[in-house]
Formats: sequence, C-alpha cells, structure tokens
Amino acid sequence: MNIIETTHIQKRYVMGTEVVEALKDITISIQKGEYVAFMGPSGSGKSTLMNIVGCLDTPTSGTYVLNGHDVSRMGENQLAEIRNKEIGFVFQTFNLLPRQTALENVALPLIYAGYSKADRIEKAMLTLKGVGLENRAHHRPNELSGGQRQRVAVARALVNDPSILLADEPTGNLDTKTSYEIMDLFDQLYSKGNTIVMVTHEEDIALYSHRIIRLRDGIIESDLINKDVRKPDLL
Repeated sequence: MNIIETTHIQKRYVMGTEVVEALKDITISIQKGEYVAFMGPSGSGKSTLMNIVGCLDTPTSGTYVLNGHDVSRMGENQLAEIRNKEIGFVFQTFNLLPRQTALENVALPLIYAGYSKADRIEKAMLTLKGVGLENRAHHRPNELSGGQRQRVAVARALVNDPSILLADEPTGNLDTKTSYEIMDLFDQLYSKGNTIVMVTHEEDIALYSHRIIRLRDGIIESDLINKDVRKPDLL
C-alpha cells in the first residue's frame, strides 16, 4: 500500500521577474513501512519536495496523495488537519518549547487531537519510554543533551501515531556519536513498522536508509534500493 504518491509534481516560485522551477516533474511512490532518504546538493529541490510531502506547501501542478487523501488542492485549514493526523515532524533544530518539560513537549500534539489531560500524560510517557527517556520526563530542554533533545523531538513526532515520520536533517546539529545514536533509534522505529522519510545532504547518514532518492536541479537523478544498509556503530 502506497502511503505517499506524487504524480508529475511541479513547483514554481515567482521572484520578481524571475520564475524559479524548484521541482520540474517528480513522480514517486513510497509504501507503508519504507525507510527512504531524499538526498541532493543545495538547490536540488529536496527541501521543496519535503515541504510538499509534509503538507507544508502545495505543488504548482501535479497531484499528491497522502494515505488516500488528495492533498494537492487542499486549503490551509485542511492541510493543518492532515499534518496533525498523518505526519510526525523531526527538525534539525529540535523545535522544543524551552519552558515546557520533555513530557509536556511530547504531549503537545495530543492537545490539538482532543485527548484528555490524563490520556495525554499517559500516552506521552509511554512514547518517551519508547525512545528511552522516561527518566528525563520532567526535565526541560536546557537540562538535556543534544541527543536527548532530539529523542524528545522524535517522541513528540510519534505520539499521534502518524502515517509517516518526516525527518529534516535530523542529525545536523549533533556530534558524530550522538548522530549514530539517533540513527540507531530510527532503525529501531523502522523495524517496528514505522514509515520514515528523511532529508539529508550527508552521504553517511543517507546510507542508514533502505532506499535513496537523489534529486538534482528539480528532477529525480536516481531512485535506488540501498543494498548496503549501514548499521550504527555505537562502540
């Protein structure tokens, strides 16, 4: 079953008198349970594609079907609802609320989903436990290491049981050892059946995924199964 299906997606930006074609003709299918990396140099279109896949932007032309919903023509309110239900975001900069505890940060999406306070706390704690951070539940972000903050961000992304986990340069602000620990966590999430789409410009990080889609100048340069999946070396 395809979770993500784009057909002849194009995205143009008008900047003054200039028209920038960020995406020219993107057709991809990603199945439930896949672990895919979008790769490409700066200006390749990978961030634009991620924004469209994440329902943060809509294509100029073409169609995008996410888990059975045609989102390519949706308005902002509909897109916001789809984002909250279907997509868990992990950002390079963590995007945690500094005055909230880890538990409160993780529980935040559940407020919008209409859970009671007791259910929010229970579900958020369970999700924190899933990323190995239940003992840090009542710490604020400034009391956590970079790797722990990213784990909180991953837990927040997962708490709503989204269709896809979308990670934008998830190791960009982390040192090498911590990066490997986060990639190990992603590997565990993938093995549990989560669908993961990761955007990265780092070759060694992309090699942890099971399929690599390379973009250049707004088109797909290659779309290949990764036969040499790298496993994190935490030693």
